[in-house]
Amino acid sequence: MVCRDRRAKVLVFVEVKTRTTDLFGDPHEAVTLRQQESIIRAAKEWLRMLDDQDISYRFDIVEVLMEPQRQVRLIRGAFQIPENIYF
Repeated sequence: MVCRDRRAKVLVFVEVKTRTTDLFGDPHEAVTLRQQESIIRAAKEWLRMLDDQDISYRFDIVEVLMEPQRQVRLIRGAFQIPENIYF
């Protein structure tokens, strides 16, 4: 998902992970390095289309647990990329 954080004036690329329970770990732990690379590749294309190298961005994860009671948690800045995204 791609959205804006209007207060922070940031473009946000969001991965949503839902799990029934946390029996096998927290949902955000399922965002592997391979998935992060895929999200980063998509973000690079999105930013190239915008053609604005000054735009601020970040990568967030929203994790949802369904049981024992529904919980939703936003992890801002869940991961980053080490190199300049525009190259």
